[in-house]
Amino acid sequence: MTSYCEYLHDHPEDTLNKLYHDHEYGFPLEGDAALLERLALEINQAGLSWSLMLKSKDAFHNAFEGFDVDKVAAYGEQDVTRLLADATIIRNRLKIKSVIENARRIQGLRTEFGSFQGWLDAHHPLSLEEWTRLFKKTFVFTGGEIVKEFLRSTGYLPDAHDPDCPVYGQIAKLQPAWTRGVRNVVLGEHKEKDSHAADHPVR
Repeated sequence: MTSYCEYLHDHPEDTLNKLYHDHEYGFPLEGDAALLERLALEINQAGLSWSLMLKSKDAFHNAFEGFDVDKVAAYGEQDVTRLLADATIIRNRLKIKSVIENARRIQGLRTEFGSFQGWLDAHHPLSLEEWTRLFKKTFVFTGGEIVKEFLRSTGYLPDAHDPDCPVYGQIAKLQPAWTRGVRNVVLGEHKEKDSHAADHPVR
């Protein structure tokens, strides 16, 4: 199965995915707004292509006011209506409301963990199966593929990049979570084809 790295090596003309692969995918993120934004993009990709999400990324950022957790958590039905009328983003009521609800769930994590990032760090490392169970218990609209790609893309699970990919070494130097205290993290299907990515191989 062709990996994301192999695909982009063979298709350098795909600049949209190449920029994400080279500068964002697998790099550790700082701050709950950035983490909520990445989770929101993974949720909104469900059933769609990742290229579509990359094309819409800036529009999502603007529509959700930079994904400030407290602002998004305070959204009411008027905001849902506003978002559903915004043709620059994915207009799906269930996905929009899940992002709002997940912002509220992040608020709820602050008392014990301080932040979403604190919650992730407190539970790392886990296997993908364990992470998926934990996400399903804590958040909404977080199936296995969404959890896997969210954690891979933010540095909590390995395998975002092939070991011979130049970006792999760049990320390793930043010491993402997967390089710290790893205990035989199980990813399941290695280099599995992403069922949501219809326009390119594994991401």
